[in-house]
Amino acid sequence: MAMKNISMAALVVVVLASSVLQSTYAATYTVGDATGWTIPNNTEFYDDWTDNKNFVVGDVLEFNFATGRHDVAEVTETAYDNCTTTNPIVRYTTGPASIPLNRTGEYHFICTFDGHCGLGQKLSIDVRTGPSTAPTPGSTPNPSSSASALVATISLVFMSIALALFC
Repeated sequence: MAMKNISMAALVVVVLASSVLQSTYAATYTVGDATGWTIPNNTEFYDDWTDNKNFVVGDVLEFNFATGRHDVAEVTETAYDNCTTTNPIVRYTTGPASIPLNRTGEYHFICTFDGHCGLGQKLSIDVRTGPSTAPTPGSTPNPSSSASALVATISLVFMSIALALFC
C-alpha cells in the first residue's frame, strides 16, 4: 500500500512539473523603447520602431506613458488612418499599460488626447503565429515556441517512463 502511495505521489509530481515546463513564453516589447509612448519627434517614429520586429500571439506590448498626459486605445484600421478617437475597441488610461497580443491579425493603437495621433502617436502592427524574432532593443525575449515544443516532448517522455515504472 505504501509503494502505491509513493508511486501516485511521484506521478503527480511528474505531471505537475511537465505542465509547468510546457507553458509557452513570449516576448515583451516596450513600445518606443526608451522614448516610450509619447508624441514622437517625427510622425514615422513608431512605424520605424516596428521594423525588424516579428510580433506573434502571446507577445505583450508595454506602453510606458504618464497617466493623465497620454493614453492608449486600440482602434479599427479606419479610426487609425483618420485618427478618430471616439468609440475605441478598448482604452487604457493608466500607464504603463501592458497589452497581450492574443490573436493573429492587425492591431491599431492611438493616443486619444487631442492632436496626439495626428502628430504621430500611433502604432500599427501585424501579429502572426510562430516564434518571435531574435532579441531586439526594447524586447524581453523568452524561449520560442520551438523550444517549448521540445520541452513538451521531453516532458511526455518522462511522464511515459514514470507511468511504466510506477503503474
